Amino acid sequence: MKSSRKVGVLTVPVIAALAIASLSGCSRRADAADKSAPATSGAGTAASQLRLGYFPNVTHAVPVLGVADGEFAKELGKTKLTTQTFNAGPAATEALLGGSVDAVYLGPNPAINAFAKTGGKDVRIVAGGASGGAALVVKPGIHSVSQLAGKTIASPQLANTQDVALKYFLKQEGFTVNKSGAKNVSVVAQDNSQSLQLFRQGRIDGAWLPEPWATRLVKQGGGKVLVDEKSRWPKGRFVTTNLLVSTKFLAEHPQTVRALVAGQIKTVQRIKQDPSGSAKQLDAALTKLNGKALPAGVTAAALKNLTPGWNPYAASLQGTAEHAESVGLLKKTDLKGIYDLSILNSVLKSQDLQTVSDAGLGQESK
Repeated sequence: MKSSRKVGVLTVPVIAALAIASLSGCSRRADAADKSAPATSGAGTAASQLRLGYFPNVTHAVPVLGVADGEFAKELGKTKLTTQTFNAGPAATEALLGGSVDAVYLGPNPAINAFAKTGGKDVRIVAGGASGGAALVVKPGIHSVSQLAGKTIASPQLANTQDVALKYFLKQEGFTVNKSGAKNVSVVAQDNSQSLQLFRQGRIDGAWLPEPWATRLVKQGGGKVLVDEKSRWPKGRFVTTNLLVSTKFLAEHPQTVRALVAGQIKTVQRIKQDPSGSAKQLDAALTKLNGKALPAGVTAAALKNLTPGWNPYAASLQGTAEHAESVGLLKKTDLKGIYDLSILNSVLKSQDLQTVSDAGLGQESK
C-alpha cells in the first residue's frame, strides 16, 4: 500500500529538473500525486465499485438512510454500491485494513486505533457522521454522581468509545475502576442487549451506552439519564461517527469519495428537513437490517439525542485520544494527518455551505 506522506522538495538544479521532466512527462508528477493522496487533485478515476461498511444502529442514521433510500447509489452513478454491516469497531477496521471494504462509518476510537496501527499511512477520516447520542443511564434511586461508589456500570466493549468516555469520567470524578476502596466502581464490558437485560433484572446499576440503547434503558428498563455526554464537551459537540476511507482508495478514486460525501450531505439535509419522516424511515430500515423492530417510539426518541451531520469535530477526536491515554487504553498517539477534509470542504463550498476544520490534524499539517 502506498504511503500517504508528502513528497519532499526536489533539490536538483532547475535545468536538470526540466530535462528530467521532458523525458518522464507527467508520470513523475502522477506518481508523486499518488503518494501524497491529494483528494481534490482530480487524479484517478471513478471506481467500478464502492464497498461501504456501517453499523445498523441509530448513531449511523446517515449511512443507514443514505443506503436504504438510494441517495448514495444515486450520487455514485455508474459506480456499484455494495454494503456490509458491522456490530463492533474492531471488526469494521479489520475489514477496511484487510481490503474487504473501501470505506466505513465507525466511532472515533476505532478510527484512532486504525490510524495508529498503520503508522498513519493507510486510513483517512474524510467526514464526520454524527455528534452526540451517548449517555450514562442509571437506576432511579441514584440521584447524584457520588452515589456511583460501589456500583457496577456497563460499557459496550473494552476500549471502545463509550468505555473510554465512562472511565475518563469516573477518573475525573475521583473514582477508581475495578479496584478496591470506598470510591471504586466496577466497570463491565458487555454486549448492549445484555446490558439492557441485566439492568432490567437489577444486576447492574447503570450503563454508559450509545443510542438507541441509552433510550432503551430509559423506556424499557425504567432508568434515568444521570450524565448526557454532551454536557462533557464544549458546546455539547463531540464526534460519535466518522467516515473512514483507505488511503489507497482515496488516492485512486477521489471522484467516488466525492460522490459518497455528496450523498451524505444530501441525506443529512433531508433528515434535518423532515426529522419525523426520517425517524420512521430509519425505524423501517433498522428493522430490515436487524431482523426485528425496536420498541415503538425508541428510534424517534433516540434520533433526537444526536445530531446527524458531516462535521467531524476534529478537536473532540484529539480529546478522545487524550482521554484514552489518560485511562491507559491507548499509547501516546500523534494524530496529525488523520484527516483529509479537502473533498468534504470542496463539496461544501460548491453548495455555499460552511466549511469545517481539521483542528490542525489534516494531511497538510504533517
